[in-house]
Amino acid sequence: MFVYQARTSGSAAVLLNAASRAAGQLPSDWQVKVNHDRPEISVCRDGEGGEPCLHLNSVKASFALERGVDVSPGDTPYLTWSWKVTRLPNGGDFRRASTDDQAAQVLVAFVDRRVITYLWDSTAPKGAMQNSSAIPLLRIYAVACQSGTAQANRWIAENHNVAADYHRAYGKTAPHVKGLRLQINSQHTGTVAESYFGEVAFRSAPR
Repeated sequence: MFVYQARTSGSAAVLLNAASRAAGQLPSDWQVKVNHDRPEISVCRDGEGGEPCLHLNSVKASFALERGVDVSPGDTPYLTWSWKVTRLPNGGDFRRASTDDQAAQVLVAFVDRRVITYLWDSTAPKGAMQNSSAIPLLRIYAVACQSGTAQANRWIAENHNVAADYHRAYGKTAPHVKGLRLQINSQHTGTVAESYFGEVAFRSAPR
């Protein structure tokens, strides 16, 4: 039982709503994007309260769920979400293209073809940040929110000021957000990764 929607409620734009009712299936407004091999995505329940969540499992694969949005970072600058990693891609490290695999990442795409991506990395230390893009005409700035197994197998709540991160990365005011992607990768290291996502929202203040 999970619903994905982009709705504005007061000072929050909820994109992934764990509290709503819906059939236990992926919705039409989120699209599966496959970069390599076979995607394994399912709707699940996890935790003490049996909260709805997304389950992603990657076997030497790279895929994501994404959708278009229209969010003003000036009004709702905080991106909040919950996630859990149960299996990290062995040897994954976003700082090198040959090992750029993560068990979980949240990518925020802006209208100017710039991206901020928030990672749970296997090796890079928590707080590591750098430009990370091999795609022409697309600029990606990566932030390691979690690292390694220290917080594995437990739900972690994240709060990040997207407007501030954009300014730090690109030196100017953040334009509108046009898309969001939840992704998993393990094709570069040829390993296995597994993660879960709970509610995702843009808010005017940290949750």
